Amino acid sequence: MSLDPSFDALRLPLAGVERLATGCRWSEGPVWFGDGRYLLWSDIPNNRIMRWDEATGEAAPFRQPSNFANGQTRDRQGRLITCEHGTRRITRTEYNGDITVLADRFDGKRLNSPNDVVVKSDGTVWFTDPPFGIAGSYEGHKAEPELTQNVYRLTPETGDLTVVADDVLGPNGLAFSPDEQKLYVVESRGQPTRKILVYDVSADGTEISNKQVLIDARGGTPDGFRVDALGNLWCGWGMGSAELDGVMVFDPNGKPIGRIALPERCANLCFGGRANSRLFMAACHSVYALYVNVAGAVSV
Repeated sequence: MSLDPSFDALRLPLAGVERLATGCRWSEGPVWFGDGRYLLWSDIPNNRIMRWDEATGEAAPFRQPSNFANGQTRDRQGRLITCEHGTRRITRTEYNGDITVLADRFDGKRLNSPNDVVVKSDGTVWFTDPPFGIAGSYEGHKAEPELTQNVYRLTPETGDLTVVADDVLGPNGLAFSPDEQKLYVVESRGQPTRKILVYDVSADGTEISNKQVLIDARGGTPDGFRVDALGNLWCGWGMGSAELDGVMVFDPNGKPIGRIALPERCANLCFGGRANSRLFMAACHSVYALYVNVAGAVSV
C-alpha cells in the first residue's frame, strides 16, 4: 500500500505476498544465501535455525539446537554471523561448518544477549546487546545482566570489541545507509514510544556521533530492518494488530512512504533472490516473501 507517491516506483503490480513456511514460534534473523539459493532464519523459542530452499520450496531445520539464535547476517566472505541468546555470544560459521566464537565478553563480563548484527564493508561486525534473551527461559536462559545495554563494534581479526553507543534504551535492529555514513538503530524501549535513531559514522568508520531521532514510531513497533539501494528503510512492524502488522517503509528522511500488510507481526527481514530484490519477512510463526522493484543495499 502506498502512503506516498514515491513508493509506487518500488512496487511490482503483479507481485503478491507469498507465505514460504509456517509452524514456528517466533521467527527472526532472516539471511539470504544466493550462492546456495536458500534462506536461513531463526526460530528462537524452538532453539533452531530453519532453512528454506528456493529450488524445492521446502523448509527444514538447518541447525538444532541453535543456542537460541536470533539476528543473523553474512560477512564479506559469505560466512554466517549469528547472535546467540543461549550462549550470549556472536559466532561465525566457517565454510566447513565449524563455529568460531567472535565475542562473548566485554571487559571480562558476559554479554547480555546479542540481538541483531550487520557487517560493514571493512569487515567489522556491529551488533546490539539488550538483555531480552536472558529476561526469561523462553528465548534463552534466565540470568542477571552483567553489562549495560550497548551497541558494539567488533574487529574479527584482532578480537577488538568497543562500545560505540551506550545511550540506547533497548537497542534492537540496526543497519547502515548505503554509503555507510549513517548508522540506524532501533530503540525498542524508548520513552514514551519506540524510535529509530540515526548516527553519523566517523570518516575512519570506528565511531558514531550526533545521535538524532529519525523516526518516532508512536503506536508502532519497529524491530529488525534493512535498507535498500536508494536508502529507504524497510522495517518489521506490528504488535498483533491488523492495522500495524507487516512492514513499514520510510524514505531516507524518515517519511513513511509505504506499507506491506501481513497477517502476523513482522520481526525482521532481508533482501535476497536473484537480483537482491526479493524481500523475505520473518513474522511471528511464518516467513513471507515479496518481489519489489528495488534491490537491497550491498552494505547491509
